[in-house]
Amino acid sequence: MGTSAYEILTHYIPTFPRKRAGRIVTNTTEFMSIDYGDVMLLDGKHHLVTKNLSERRFGLEDPKYWVKRCRELETGKHHIIKLEFYEKFDISIGSIRSSCYRSPRKESRILELVDGDMRFMQGRTVLDEKGNCVRILDIIHGSELDIALDRIELSHEEYFNTIFPDYFVKFIGAVKAIDHLHQNHEQHGDIRRDHLLVEAGTKEWRWIDFDYTFGLRDNPFALDLFGLGSILLLLVGQREITARQVLALNQNIKVSSEDMALAMPHRLANIQKRYPYIPDTLNNICMHFSAKNSVFYSSVTEFVSALLTCFHELPVFKSARGRYPEV
Repeated sequence: MGTSAYEILTHYIPTFPRKRAGRIVTNTTEFMSIDYGDVMLLDGKHHLVTKNLSERRFGLEDPKYWVKRCRELETGKHHIIKLEFYEKFDISIGSIRSSCYRSPRKESRILELVDGDMRFMQGRTVLDEKGNCVRILDIIHGSELDIALDRIELSHEEYFNTIFPDYFVKFIGAVKAIDHLHQNHEQHGDIRRDHLLVEAGTKEWRWIDFDYTFGLRDNPFALDLFGLGSILLLLVGQREITARQVLALNQNIKVSSEDMALAMPHRLANIQKRYPYIPDTLNNICMHFSAKNSVFYSSVTEFVSALLTCFHELPVFKSARGRYPEV
């Protein structure tokens, strides 16, 4: 086998165009310069870069140049490879203030912790020749949770009485997965609707992207809790509900700032204002994440307990109980 990228590529992919062949990369520090046609040599394997990945942010595509989709030439398997990248920013939720950090090594620890646990993305860590922390991740074929919800062509009442009970059970399982991290003194760090995937085929819900961490001394897991609360509001409402949408439907409904989510003030937490048939027990859980609430869940373990109590008490979950005896 040759030593240039083109010679290596033609060995494994004889039809690969010469003009698209890049270079062999063993030091991934300058990840911005690594692009399509380059071959990363990592832990003795050659990985052809096929594209830079991006992330949806506020309806826009946000390029992530440190995240590459690659083909491992020796096996033909496709992977996502995350290169070492650091950043820091500050966030605030109500009175909570925190700095957030991107930590590749923290993500590597979690990948090792959840190895074989299919509630989470799977992968391994290797070091390049400069000691950079490179994560080689298995691709999960499926949809982000919010996209899966958008594809449901039912009225909210039909959704709530037919699909939501199963989704609620799946959500409880996803929350238990985060509790597992917390019991092992790890944060997820970036809990969002697009970081919970519904895997095609298995329909299992799986968490991705663990490389953020934040410094909260009083409750180091508070931001994970608020992220879970935001996902619950999305599930109960079937989609994001704003005060403007509620008022447009019925001018007689009064919506105040206390009805809105603390983490996202534009988003309705008091779902009963939009759908009066939401049971009080479930709506009360949602209201724990509202601006009105002054007593928040102290832990994800407590949140799981509230969800389980709700599941076993409410008639809407009767059919799901038979299908999920383990809940």
